[in-house]
Amino acid sequence: MKILVIEDNKGVCSMIEMFFAKEGIEGVFVNDGLEGYNRFSQETWDALIVDWMLPGMDGVTLCRKIREEKNTVPIIMLTAKDSESDQVLGLEMGADDYVTKPFSPLALMARIKAVTRRFNNNIASGTYEDGVVQSEHIKINKNTREVLIDGVSITNLTPKEFDLLYYFVQHPRQVFSREQLLERVWGYQFYGDERTVDVHIKRLRKKIETDTQPFFHTVWGVGYKFDETIKADEV
Repeated sequence: MKILVIEDNKGVCSMIEMFFAKEGIEGVFVNDGLEGYNRFSQETWDALIVDWMLPGMDGVTLCRKIREEKNTVPIIMLTAKDSESDQVLGLEMGADDYVTKPFSPLALMARIKAVTRRFNNNIASGTYEDGVVQSEHIKINKNTREVLIDGVSITNLTPKEFDLLYYFVQHPRQVFSREQLLERVWGYQFYGDERTVDVHIKRLRKKIETDTQPFFHTVWGVGYKFDETIKADEV
């Protein structure tokens, strides 16, 4: 596995490098955002770890530029910002996951393995080639990353929002806890940050739901479910 780490804190880089060595991961470390983007463009990577605050080019801009190029490489963002709005911004720009500083190296490694394993499994299983799911209102093509709602194309979903919606449409009316969604969509076991799921559900609701047609429903004390049969006046 070959991972590009774009982080200007040399202490953090040294810590990550130590754990990469234990895992047999080839890590390339760059301390400047613009230099990191140029390095990314020159080679093929299995994943990126990008700090939010960087000289040259900030991590959010870097992430956005990569996604504008239709590159689906897994991206984990490191951030000292822990407000929901900051997390939403990073995810909106296309990050697959985020880790808030200070963080456990073991937790970071688990998330790296999760996002890369899911990405590789999707390719190996052909889900990017023939993975089409459809409900009464929604049609999703995982090959083209297209989402149609009542025939209208939805083009502003982040990679993780897309994955979460795809999973829910595959399992209509089934209730999932936050821990289950973290494990099955994000690919790692629960590490204490349920806000990741809540943020994504909130963003999906804003992007695809209407006043009359909610798709996601909170099951209090349990989690969430996707159910098109429940209308707004029935909630």
